[in-house]
Amino acid sequence: MGMKVGLWIDHRKAVIVTLTDRGEKIDTVQSGAERQLRRSGESPLRGPFDVLHVPADTVRQRAFTSRMNVFYDSIVTDIQAADAVLIMGPSEAREELKKRMQRNGLVRIIAGVEKAGRMTNRQIAAKVRRYFAV
Repeated sequence: MGMKVGLWIDHRKAVIVTLTDRGEKIDTVQSGAERQLRRSGESPLRGPFDVLHVPADTVRQRAFTSRMNVFYDSIVTDIQAADAVLIMGPSEAREELKKRMQRNGLVRIIAGVEKAGRMTNRQIAAKVRRYFAV
């Protein structure tokens, strides 16, 4: 059978389901990235200097992009030994991961890319088993 991997991904986390001859394994990887950063300080009502407590948009975007690059690289490292990979997710993160895999020469192992809403780990595992008909 080899190793088949199905993963559900969004910008906050990835759930990786690995199917082998020995069984099934589910791992979760957190990105640690936040699009909306919080203000520093006790109160959001600070007066005319409130803007100084929130980082600039370019700083936030660079930090978010940097965290996402580390997140995608860790996922690619985890799944590169697979024979086939199914990528699922509700947002553009699945397409970003697909592009990252294409740049790393792993397009041959991508079995499919599907849009999927929020799912529990058991639902993800069941969908991956059905997709690869184990």
